[in-house]
Amino acid sequence: MNEPAPPNGPNTPDGPPLGDLGRRLAQRRTDLGLTRRETAARAGMAPSYLRHLEEHPSAAPDASVLRRLAGALETTVTALAGGDADLPPGQGRAGRHPRFTELGVRECRALLASHGVGRLAVSTASGPVVVPVNYSVVDGAVVFRTAPGATPSQALDCQVAFEVDRVDDTLSQGWSVLLRGRARAVTDPDAVRLLEEHAYSSPWAGGERDLWLRIDPVVLTGRRIAV
Repeated sequence: MNEPAPPNGPNTPDGPPLGDLGRRLAQRRTDLGLTRRETAARAGMAPSYLRHLEEHPSAAPDASVLRRLAGALETTVTALAGGDADLPPGQGRAGRHPRFTELGVRECRALLASHGVGRLAVSTASGPVVVPVNYSVVDGAVVFRTAPGATPSQALDCQVAFEVDRVDDTLSQGWSVLLRGRARAVTDPDAVRLLEEHAYSSPWAGGERDLWLRIDPVVLTGRRIAV
């Protein structure tokens, strides 16, 4: 194995992940709940070398290092290298003996609160539309920002459905959570200030998106498929 000596000493504090590979490594071990030290031990490498891979965009590990990291992180070399970035999830093979379970409300709330991107289903003049939105969960409600006139804004004062999911092609497993309720605008200045302080994510689309919508769950259901 070719592990170049990292430029930082062993006592250098960990820095943020940089570069495509570094961010993918950090995100995957975060998803698995692993520290750098635990991941390095799984892969049979020094923690300082893993830190080097995550923090230096110019790092170029050879194929054997990537294979060991993929094994340690329960994924594939292709996924770590970003080769599947443009592929939709769910193209992997189903497990031989899948187990399908309904999720309770408490687990649904926990998964929903993990934040990220959800899919908003809303009725429009031309028919039903599903659009992705960056969302947060505040006080048990789904909240997101949009712009007046944008498609998500048409959810205002309507009954809508909101869905989040996660699919792991490598492990042939995944889950989905579906929320149904009425979307309402948040206009009270104190409530808007609270959302601005506590909301987890900002719209990736950028631009002026100062209309806050809130969906309080009336029905919350979920499913999980595992092997």
